[in-house]
Amino acid sequence: MDESFTEAVLEVVEQIPSGSVATFGLIAERLGRGGARQVGRVMSLEGHGVPWWRVVRANGTLPPHLIVDAQHHWRDEGTPVRNGRVVVVEALAPDF
Repeated sequence: MDESFTEAVLEVVEQIPSGSVATFGLIAERLGRGGARQVGRVMSLEGHGVPWWRVVRANGTLPPHLIVDAQHHWRDEGTPVRNGRVVVVEALAPDF
């Protein structure tokens, strides 16, 4: 994996404000390289040190093994959630 891409993804994730989210695909678009899967790969391997719960799928979900922990973060940050999913249109971070 390209180290500069990894660093760029993690830097963008660190800039997502509390209570907001971005999607994997939107992060790739913002960087102008890679795609949703590549961003997801970075997050799965290197995302533990950044607010990973602020990066969701386009439908507002995360993989099942992350949902319980993410729900706690979303509640604490006031992220709009309905039926266990982030309401992406309401929670989308500025500049995305």
